[in-house]
Amino acid sequence: MAITTSVVLYDLMDTSPEVRTLAGFLAGFSGRTREAYTLDLRQFYRWCDEHRLDLLRVTRIHIELYARELEELGRAPATIGRRLSTLAGFYRYAAEEGVIEHSPAVHVRRPRLDYESHAVGLDRNELGAFLVAAGLSSPQDHSPVLPSRAEWPADL
Repeated sequence: MAITTSVVLYDLMDTSPEVRTLAGFLAGFSGRTREAYTLDLRQFYRWCDEHRLDLLRVTRIHIELYARELEELGRAPATIGRRLSTLAGFYRYAAEEGVIEHSPAVHVRRPRLDYESHAVGLDRNELGAFLVAAGLSSPQDHSPVLPSRAEWPADL
């Protein structure tokens, strides 16, 4: 069974402002972006429900407390940053649509991210040294070493 993040509203007038705003925000995205935003918003909505908060009446303090709770749960700074970015986009949309007066997420502090790549590979200095060494060598240094004819497989 496939899980969908499609947005379906049956009767726009019978739907709460929270649901209409969530649906309107998510309707602007598709694919994996919508899936990620849906997950982020669903988790924040659940957090608000646990703390008896109305999604459209939260303040900056509430969002800051949510972020601190994510830190305490051991979430990675990049995950927390993405979730806060989703909330900032959602509340910006709600403010632009006139659902709320102003976004409570505007000045929420986001975690500092380590932009140093942890990928395995050459860093900038290593690559430079590699290219210098290649430029100083002769073409014979770059030729492949092939096995002798005696070492070739029999079926060739």
